[in-house]
Amino acid sequence: MSEEYIEVRGAEEHNLTDLDVELPRESLNVVTGLSGSGKSSLAFETIYAEGQRRYIESLSAYARNFLGQMDKPQVESVEGLSPAISIDQKNAANNPRSTVGTVTELHDYLRLLYARVGTPHCPECGREVGEQSAQQMVRRIFDLPAGTKAKLLAPVVRDQKGAFEDLFEDLVNEGYSRVAVDGESYDLAYDDPDLDENYDHTVDVVVDRVTVTEDARSRITDSVETALDEADGVLKVVVPDAGPDTELGGATARSTGDLADDAADDRLVVEFSDALACTHCGIDISEIETRSFSFNSPHGACPECEGIGNTKEVSEDLVVVDTSKPIKDVFEAWSYQRSYYRTRLDAVAAHFGVSVDTPFDELDDAVQQAFLYGTSDEVVFERSTKNGTRRKEKRFEGVIPNLERRYVETDSESTRDHIETYMSVTTCPACDGTRLKPSSRAVLVDGTPITDVNRMSIGDALAHFEGMEAELDARDTKIAAEILKEIRARLGFMTEVGLEYLTLDREASTLSGGESQRIRLATQIGSGLVGVLYVLDEPSIGLHQRDNDRLLNTLEELRDLGNTLIVVEHDEETMRRADTVIDMGPGPGRHGGEVVANGSVADVMAATDSITGDYLAGREQIPVPDERRDYDDTLTVTGARQHNLRNLDVDLPIGAFTAITGVSGSGKSTLMHDILYKGLAREMNDNTSVDPGDHDAIEGTEHVETVRLIDQSPIGRTPRSNPATYTGIFDYIREKFAQTKLATQRGYKKGRFSFNVKGGRCEACGGQGTQKIDMNFLSDVHVPCEECGGDRYNDETLDVTFKGKTIADVLDMSVEEAHDFFEADSRLGRRLQLLEDVGLDYMRLGQPSTTLSGGEAQRVKLAEELGKQSSGDTLYLLDEPTTGLHSHDERKLIEVLQRLTDRGNTVVVIEHELDLVKNADHVVDLGPEGGAAGGDVVATGTPEAVARTDDSHTGRYLRDKLPAVDREGPRSGREKPALSDD
Repeated sequence: MSEEYIEVRGAEEHNLTDLDVELPRESLNVVTGLSGSGKSSLAFETIYAEGQRRYIESLSAYARNFLGQMDKPQVESVEGLSPAISIDQKNAANNPRSTVGTVTELHDYLRLLYARVGTPHCPECGREVGEQSAQQMVRRIFDLPAGTKAKLLAPVVRDQKGAFEDLFEDLVNEGYSRVAVDGESYDLAYDDPDLDENYDHTVDVVVDRVTVTEDARSRITDSVETALDEADGVLKVVVPDAGPDTELGGATARSTGDLADDAADDRLVVEFSDALACTHCGIDISEIETRSFSFNSPHGACPECEGIGNTKEVSEDLVVVDTSKPIKDVFEAWSYQRSYYRTRLDAVAAHFGVSVDTPFDELDDAVQQAFLYGTSDEVVFERSTKNGTRRKEKRFEGVIPNLERRYVETDSESTRDHIETYMSVTTCPACDGTRLKPSSRAVLVDGTPITDVNRMSIGDALAHFEGMEAELDARDTKIAAEILKEIRARLGFMTEVGLEYLTLDREASTLSGGESQRIRLATQIGSGLVGVLYVLDEPSIGLHQRDNDRLLNTLEELRDLGNTLIVVEHDEETMRRADTVIDMGPGPGRHGGEVVANGSVADVMAATDSITGDYLAGREQIPVPDERRDYDDTLTVTGARQHNLRNLDVDLPIGAFTAITGVSGSGKSTLMHDILYKGLAREMNDNTSVDPGDHDAIEGTEHVETVRLIDQSPIGRTPRSNPATYTGIFDYIREKFAQTKLATQRGYKKGRFSFNVKGGRCEACGGQGTQKIDMNFLSDVHVPCEECGGDRYNDETLDVTFKGKTIADVLDMSVEEAHDFFEADSRLGRRLQLLEDVGLDYMRLGQPSTTLSGGEAQRVKLAEELGKQSSGDTLYLLDEPTTGLHSHDERKLIEVLQRLTDRGNTVVVIEHELDLVKNADHVVDLGPEGGAAGGDVVATGTPEAVARTDDSHTGRYLRDKLPAVDREGPRSGREKPALSDD
């Protein structure tokens, strides 16, 4: 074995056919080939999986107990392996608390920076906050009315795990007798607090009980100083019997429950610190710590939204959609047919002297508000009983307060789901979406709060921190030097991979798979590891050609550090810059699993049986259409202002094929998803659960019958869902098995062959074929069911065969195999053919939806749409449908999209792949850059018109794909060229 290569021998994972291959180490290796040819089976399921297995086996037996046993890949040997890291396209996180800043660990460094060199300011008046002496605290206490009784406490433990037996013993030895633990009072002379050491606890020592009088000043001063010594400079003052207007340190009396006295309900609790306080406003600021800037901690999170940044509230616009309706029908969430709601609406209407048949928009504003938010005076409610009519007078709650109260109080999921349809997500008014509490937002570094930094794009943040040391004093510069170095490095790495348009407070769950992958890639660059094997899954997805160049520079930088890269990729430029290209094939599924070519790009181009080589050499290509479709009508978006869109007006031709292009972050997804889809869903489908982005109007909807978004979200959330169930193919297959002789004899109906209901399924795994193993702190692992071996069904069901195959055998067939197997059934044949048409002939019918890539899930949905009876006039919206496609499969996809358009539908796609863009009838190019520098229409018209536009990044790359483009044509691209312009 040569130390210069990773040598794979006898690989048979999935469709690999006893494969032998060598990949040079410390090189950029691209594994390519048709969809389903075995690329991922080689790169991930064989090489990476073996690397992970060996790593786990190297750990101690104790650690392996937590990690479980990994199966050995179906391979004879893999030699020359380095420690392996997989960088795939799974979302960075689905937690709404996760942001770009947190997943990249940038927010951790920002928190450290602000905690160490930040200057606290008063959140009320903005003045810089200074330290507070014990004498100043005493003067604050004596601001209380004479004779006020108060307790002086030392908070010795705050939110820490432990039982604290030794602490209580020490306190007794020091002469203290009373403590408050988690709000409960204890006398240490008689009580022994029994605390669970696995939970956080707060312990306050009662230093003294005092009465505020001049005679007690000396005693109070001594007790304050004692409390500060015990609690490291913190004093807690409790006024048990404070009146509602009693003030101390800028706070007023509030109900806090049981703190150190069982008797009082209304109490004033104020903390003083010898570190921070605003003497002007009388507000004490808690100690500045790193957790003060964490919105995942109660010490830093906004108390209103609990660190989420937004709140869910019942929306007046969703409760009352059509104001022309009468009172009895206008409130969407209340049914007038239900007696409870009917009596209330009747009573309120009678109270104001109007009929329930009066249109809502004819009521006075005050009466409308009374129905929505309740009455200030009492209303007479009547209810019929056996003993006659009962009258009761009380205030009317109001429709919206009623929904909000029930949403909080109900234990019924269906009730909560119902009310949620009338709720909208709004930015938290308390923190303005910044997630942090006021005191944390008032800490400044170089005059800027951390919340402003979080709202910056990565590019702007990098510029902000460049040269910051020059703005700090000598002490702060020394403290912050290493922190700033780390912050700039991480921001620089993300800029290198084309993510400078992302803001640091962007929710991680909203990132595309490509963006999440590039974030992890930037993290790896920053780690500076050498001798590592990186396995990447199509990192070019979602990248404009301009940004792809920067990504490739990053990959080469990783390689030049001394690492080995294996990249599964279809992108032509990536292959041309690779050191080695391994082309898998020659076909998909059972026709693949072999190495067709292995060597330089020139070697692949020279290979006679390489489809990839044919496209690279130009022997095969995706042709430009002979003509573009003409159009008369348009769907027009006016005044689009969501996110970075700059008051856009965009025309989308009806009955044509349109591509929306632009560099990453230019506003494509905002235009399609937030404006177009959500706006039409609200307007055409009366879908009140969606909240469209900010825009003026969408005109021309009369030309569209319905709108369908075919995105890359999973077709199902559990292993139960698969392509056969999603497309309806499984219904026909179950009918076939139910009609067999043995099934008829045993009385098996169609439902017997469903793995989702009891009867025919394996009950050990509930028909899933796998069983979930809890991995504690790691992600759960699904392993084949020991009872059925992954077949999903019990033995009796598997006795039934059709043409010698069980129902489990059929689910394990590829689409191509199933098409041949059911060739005599026209219904099955048509649906299976549609899956082949979109390039999924290699996919197994029963493949769990959780294992499908975003591109595969999108093409399954596309095939399902093709199978529907369509009268045309449908608007199809697709987001990067070429994801994961080889040029040969992309050609098939383009034919499918053209077929959809030929039926009279309108197709709009977001796309970077130029071969698809050149086949569009119309192009809308956004930009010119990403983020704040984007959101404008750079060019619009035919692909030829966009290619002539000098200020279009897309146009410059598109010129090479279009023959004989007249470069002396329109330059601005903002006029509307005729679609017949070839």
